[in-house]
Amino acid sequence: MSLDLENSDISIYVMGGSQTRVDSLDGSSRIFIECARRWLSSGVKIYFFTSEDGQDLLNRYGLKSIRYVIASSSKYRHLGLYGQYIVRMVKQCLNVLKTEPSKGRNIIYSGSDFWPDAIPAFFMKMRFNRTKWVAGFYLFASNPLNGSPYKGKAALKGFIYYLSQIPVYFLVRKYADAVWVTSEPDRGKFIGKRLSADKVVAVRGGVDVKTPSLIQVLENKKFDAVFIGRFHPQKGVLELIDIWKIVCATKPNSKLAMIGVGELESEVKSKISKLGLDGNIVLFGFKDGYEKLKIFKDSRVVVHPAIYDSGGMAACEAMACALPGVSFDLPALKTYYPKGMLKTPCFNKEVFAKNILKLLDNEELNKKISKDALEWAKDWDWDKRAQDLLNNIKSMT
Repeated sequence: MSLDLENSDISIYVMGGSQTRVDSLDGSSRIFIECARRWLSSGVKIYFFTSEDGQDLLNRYGLKSIRYVIASSSKYRHLGLYGQYIVRMVKQCLNVLKTEPSKGRNIIYSGSDFWPDAIPAFFMKMRFNRTKWVAGFYLFASNPLNGSPYKGKAALKGFIYYLSQIPVYFLVRKYADAVWVTSEPDRGKFIGKRLSADKVVAVRGGVDVKTPSLIQVLENKKFDAVFIGRFHPQKGVLELIDIWKIVCATKPNSKLAMIGVGELESEVKSKISKLGLDGNIVLFGFKDGYEKLKIFKDSRVVVHPAIYDSGGMAACEAMACALPGVSFDLPALKTYYPKGMLKTPCFNKEVFAKNILKLLDNEELNKKISKDALEWAKDWDWDKRAQDLLNNIKSMT
């Protein structure tokens, strides 16, 4: 993209870096990285308030011209995840007090609802009232009283997450100038007298629609299905192993590729062994770029077994490689993936497995859903998404 001088007076102050692993990439980080790459090339200046891990992550993706404001928390690792979050939040609030706005048009963007991102953004908004605040709020925590994907030891973590969102939700509704959510159902939770419909944007995410066409399609594919996502209770990774056991009861040699890392890694490995699926499931860990696309091209179906989600762009990356999908029929996915996926009644593992087998056995159905998937994915082009979001930012200045 060529330099757009119209954007050269725009400065975006990004509060990010709640992601604590550099060997993975969550959805909000992916959105920022892909947009930032394109915004920088069009003349926008970006100041990134983050941790050492956040800086390492962006450096890995080649975003060299970002200006960093680091809240170091490495020496506080003994305090655990929540202790480090508090340290980062306090340090970034102090960094905000030392910051003076640039000349020109200034925007604050908080990359998530986590306190180290949202609270410093609120502080900066209060300090520079004329500066506009765009709040990323990409997932509403599940209410523990209405059922939660967090079970066992993770139940307390889910409850803390739910409680932590309440004050952030209040601040965003009262003070943010725009809100970016993941899918259409979440827009209604912010639209009101203060935030009009045009100020609440369903971002959805994006995909690389160009590179997949450069990779050869293999005739004899190694994997019957592929999963990509965090190994997290919300993503249904443990449920997927049960589903794959059902698939293998009909097709004993079926192969599943699982791309991702996360807190359930050890449980995933244990369950695979317990169900005797070591020869049927291959764990690749975190993969991105060309390596990830090669695995997609070597697969026949993408599975998206999330049991609680506001959308999820990972599956669409595989759909951009013409893979038909299978998911549960979650409310958010009705608008997120209206085609290109066979929807399964929540949370019927038997029917999910049958839908996978349908796509494996019925070549005509596979081709139809594959065509729909590729057509839908083309509307997710990152260049278009980044420009749309930049236009949304510019409309506020």
